[in-house]
Amino acid sequence: MSAPLVVLAAGGTGGHVFPAEALAGSLAARGFRLALVTDDRGTKYGGSLGALDTHRLPIRRMTGGFFRRFVGALSLLPGYFAARSLLERLKPDAVVGFGGYPSLPTVAAARRRFHTAIHEQNAVLGRANRLVAAHVDAIATSFAQTRGAGDKATLVGNPVRAEVAALRGLPFAMPAAGGALRILVTGGSQGASVLGRVVPAAIGLLTQEQRARVAIVQQSRQEDAETVRTRYRTLGFAAEIEPFFADLPRRIADAHLVIARAGASTVAELACIGRPSLLVPLPSATDDHQTANAQALAAAGGTWLVPEPEFTPADLAARLSALLADPAPLAALAAGAHAFGRPDAGDRLADLVQRLAEGKA
Repeated sequence: MSAPLVVLAAGGTGGHVFPAEALAGSLAARGFRLALVTDDRGTKYGGSLGALDTHRLPIRRMTGGFFRRFVGALSLLPGYFAARSLLERLKPDAVVGFGGYPSLPTVAAARRRFHTAIHEQNAVLGRANRLVAAHVDAIATSFAQTRGAGDKATLVGNPVRAEVAALRGLPFAMPAAGGALRILVTGGSQGASVLGRVVPAAIGLLTQEQRARVAIVQQSRQEDAETVRTRYRTLGFAAEIEPFFADLPRRIADAHLVIARAGASTVAELACIGRPSLLVPLPSATDDHQTANAQALAAAGGTWLVPEPEFTPADLAARLSALLADPAPLAALAAGAHAFGRPDAGDRLADLVQRLAEGKA
């Protein structure tokens, strides 16, 4: 008898791919066979997903102007039939969707034929997951309260990469008396420009003595990086600015404060490692899901949630000035974030999928 086969369907962005990769690792360790259904972006990922039997659906992204979105929507129909044909050939024991364009037609094609589940990374069901939620057998959530999940929800958490989970046991080290306050600024690919404007301006409002005690590492989009460097250089302030940090998990662990957007992966990584943060949700995020993500972590005492209209140089400078005088609040934030973390999310999701594949869910 062959090992059970699970098909994973995920869009090509990191937010969808990272939890799929974590599940793949957990299921592979249990002897499961695995296949991946994705788009052009997803086929470029390495790691455990890169080694899987991978299938690309003929789907266009629904971004940009009206015409591009319309063409993208039309491509879902051939994508559905391609997914249906693929699943009939593979005959999986379970199909798990992680959101994104390839997930929608794949999970839709699997309904009533195979056991199905979706995993939602955010505190609000995404569009693709929302469209199939009524038809799947189980919904795995990352937050205790996930809008739209209903009574099918099972809380498992948002799986993180192995290099993030490995930092779970590294204790938070408070700034030394009179020493540097290490700040990491990361905004992801969307909406990072506001961080590149506000943070340097806030540093400019500090006294020279205060600036000397602040160390900043900032991730900035390629097109903004030189402008951000110039803003700091004008202040005579040395900051490390790069479009990409391959060792970002380690830099999170080394930070005394992380200033970031509130994407699902960012929240999960901050919580797993247990680091203080100030989160500025992206206002244009679909269904304002980043605010919901940040609210959940803030309710656990793990972050300061600052809506973008309130994220001003004066407000940030006041916060930094207070922390330089008394960093004690950072310890409480770190503890709250750590308690919120779910380092076993990958295994918990694998437990759910295994029960589903064995017909026990």
